[in-house]
Amino acid sequence: MNHGFIKTAAVSPALRLASCMENAEEIIRLVREMTEGGAKAAVFPELSVTGYSLGELVFQKTLLSNAEAAVVKIARETADCEIIFTVGVPVAVGCSIYNCAAVIYKGVLLGLVAKTHLPNYGEFYEARYFASSPKENIEVSYANQRVLLGNKLIFKCRSMPDFAIGVEICEDLYVPIPRSSILAPAGASIIFNLSASNELVGKDIFRISVIKALSARLYCGYVYAGAGQGESTSDLVFAGQCVAAENGYILSEQKWKPSEIMYSDIDVERIASERRRCSTYAHEDSGVTAVYFDMGVSETALGRKFPRFPFIPLSNDALRDVCEEILTIQSKALQSRLSSINCKYATIGLSGGLDSTLALLVTVRAFDALGLDRKNISAITMPGMGTTQKTKSNAEILANSLKVGFSEISIERSVLLHLDDIGQPEGLQDVVFENSQARERTQILMDVANKTGGIVIGTGDLSELALGWCTYNGDHMSMYGVNCGVPKTLVKYLVEYVAVNSEGEIAKTLFDILDTPISPELIAPKDGEIIQKTEEIIGPYELHDFFLYYIMRFGFSPSKVYRMAREAFGSSYSGSEIMKWLTMFYRRFFSQQFKRNAIPDGVKVGTVALSPRGDWRMPSDAVMLEWVKETEELSEEE
Repeated sequence: MNHGFIKTAAVSPALRLASCMENAEEIIRLVREMTEGGAKAAVFPELSVTGYSLGELVFQKTLLSNAEAAVVKIARETADCEIIFTVGVPVAVGCSIYNCAAVIYKGVLLGLVAKTHLPNYGEFYEARYFASSPKENIEVSYANQRVLLGNKLIFKCRSMPDFAIGVEICEDLYVPIPRSSILAPAGASIIFNLSASNELVGKDIFRISVIKALSARLYCGYVYAGAGQGESTSDLVFAGQCVAAENGYILSEQKWKPSEIMYSDIDVERIASERRRCSTYAHEDSGVTAVYFDMGVSETALGRKFPRFPFIPLSNDALRDVCEEILTIQSKALQSRLSSINCKYATIGLSGGLDSTLALLVTVRAFDALGLDRKNISAITMPGMGTTQKTKSNAEILANSLKVGFSEISIERSVLLHLDDIGQPEGLQDVVFENSQARERTQILMDVANKTGGIVIGTGDLSELALGWCTYNGDHMSMYGVNCGVPKTLVKYLVEYVAVNSEGEIAKTLFDILDTPISPELIAPKDGEIIQKTEEIIGPYELHDFFLYYIMRFGFSPSKVYRMAREAFGSSYSGSEIMKWLTMFYRRFFSQQFKRNAIPDGVKVGTVALSPRGDWRMPSDAVMLEWVKETEELSEEE
C-alpha cells in the first residue's frame, strides 16, 4: 500500500448452486490465499454465496437463511485476514429480496450494497426475483450485525484517504448513468463490480471496452469479477471473466479459470493525481455515506510492470501509428505557422545529430504539404571546435538527399575572435568556450533567416528543456520549436520510423545518425572521435525521460519514482546510479526553469509538456530543498 499501490484480487470461484456452506468454504479458502498473496482488496462475483442461476429457489426460506449463515461464517473465519472483500448474496428485508454485495473486513460486515438496475430482457428475469435498491440507504439487521443497505455507500480507509471503494453490481455498469458515475465523483477511487454476465460471442470484448472506457472517464481503478463454473448450463454458460483496469488501461484479464486468483496493483495515488489535475472532475457526494475501516499501511510486493520507456508504445503496430501521428502533428503545426505569417522560407542548423535531423524531416513534410520548394529550406552546418567529420558529413549528405538548400559556415574564426575580445585565456575549454559556440550558431541562423524573410526552426527537444541542457539565448532560442514536445527517447524512434520507410542515401544516412553518440560537440574531438558524450555528463536519457514522465505527469514523490525506476530498469542500473541521476534531474529541473520561462512557441504532442504558456507554470526561484532532501534520505537507506 505504500506509495499508493493497492494489490487487488478478483476471482470466479468454482461453486455449487444453492450449497451456501460449501461455497462459503471455498470463498474463505480463496480469501486466505489472496491475503497470503498480498492482496488488500478483493471482489467475488454476483451472488457468489448462493450462485446466480437459482431461478425460483431464491424465494426459499432455507436458501436465504443458509446464505445469511454463510456470510456469518465467512466474516468470522476471515477475521484475521488483512483484506477488505465483497461477496454476492441475496438479502431479504421485509417484503423484498435485494441482490447485494456484502462488504467484509476483519470479521465485520461493513455494509450491503444493493443492485439498482435489474435486467429483465432477453435471458434475464431479475425483476421477477429482486427489488431495486432503496433510493436512500436503510439500516438493517443482517448476519448478526446492524448495517446500512443501499446503493449510496463508499468504503474508505482511514490510514490512506485515496483508498476508497465503491461497489456496483453487473447491470449497474451498462446503463446510461452507471452507479460508478455517482460513486467515483463522491470519492471512490476503486470500483468493484460483482457480475453474472453470461458468455456470448464477442461479449467479452464488449465488457472489456466498457470497463476500459469507464475507468478512463471516471479516473478510477475498476475490478470486475464474473460468475463462472458451477452456474446452471440449462440455457447459458458463464465464463468467469475477471478484468482490472486503471484510468483507461487494462491491467489484467482472464476467463475460463475457475478459482484462479487474478491479482492487479492499482495506483490510487496516480488516480488522485489525475483527478486533481482535471479541473472539470468535481467532487459531488450525492448523499453518499462513507463507511470507514482501519487498515495499516504496508509495503506492497509489486507484480505490476512499469515500462522503461513510458513515452513509447509497447507494440510495434502502435509505435508506428504514434510515430506517424506525431510527425503529422509537428508538420501540421509548422504548416499553420508558416501560412499564418505568409512565410515561405525556413532556416535550420543541421548538426548531423538526432534533434536537428528530426526538425529537418518535419520541415520537409510541412513544405511538401504547402507546395513550397524544398530549396527554400536553408540547412546550415556550422562546424566548430568539437565538430567531427562524421556528423558534418552526415548533415551534408542528408540535406542533399532531401534536396533542401545547404551551406557550410564555419564558426571557428568568429568564436576565437570573440573569445579574444572578452579576454578568454587561449586553450581554456570551459562553459564560456562552449556557450560562445552555441550563441554564434544561433546568431548565424537568425541573420540568414532575416536575409530570406524566413524563420529559424528550433531543434531542441522536451528532455533538453526539462534538464536545461541548452545554452540560454543560444540553441535555446528559435522562431518556432517543432521538437519541444518530443522527449529524447522518442526522437530516436521518430527518426528510425522515417529511416525504415525511406530508401537509398536517405535511409543509409538516417541509420548512421541513429548510431552516433548524443553530443553537443563543443569540445575538441580526440582522434576524430566524439569525446563529449551528453549521457556521460548528465545521465542516461532513458532514466531522465522516465523521471520526467512520472514527476511531471503525476507529481509522484522522489521515493515513489525511485521505486518504480528500480522495478522498471532491474539490473540495468544499480540503486545508487538511479539515485545519482534522479538527484541530478531534480537539481537541474529546478535550477533551469528560467530557460523554460523564455522559450519560443512550439507544438505540444503528448500529455507532458513544459511550455510556460500551457502546461507548466513554475517560478524560476522555487526551492528544490525538499525534493533533493528526500532523494538524499533514500540514498542513505541504500
